[in-house]
Amino acid sequence: MMDSLPPKVQNQIAQFQQLTQQIQMVTTQKIQLESQVRELDKTIQELEKVGDESVYRNVGSLLIQVKDKAALLGELKEQKETTEVRVKTLDRQDKHLRERHQTLQQQITQALQGPGAEAVPKPDDSGSS
Repeated sequence: MMDSLPPKVQNQIAQFQQLTQQIQMVTTQKIQLESQVRELDKTIQELEKVGDESVYRNVGSLLIQVKDKAALLGELKEQKETTEVRVKTLDRQDKHLRERHQTLQQQITQALQGPGAEAVPKPDDSGSS
């Protein structure tokens, strides 16, 4: 069936498929980062509850005692902020990709409905030159 379609429509379908994959990748990354934010938030809350007790940090397969709890807390808060910024960036990217995806889907649908479908004026055309 793809062979009988005009090259422009074939290209649009290929772009549509690529956008679908990109949306899936962005969504997966966003879910992972949101999970990291929740984990960091919980870690920060628990660390703030700890009094003078020893605190340990996981480094590879070792647990290392933390000498400066305040510095660790600051580092975790900064890491959380950075991760939240990345989530917001992915949100914007996701929105943009989905808008482009929807536009392309409409164009493909219109092209597949037949040659008369493309002759319909767009809403922003005023009809005068």
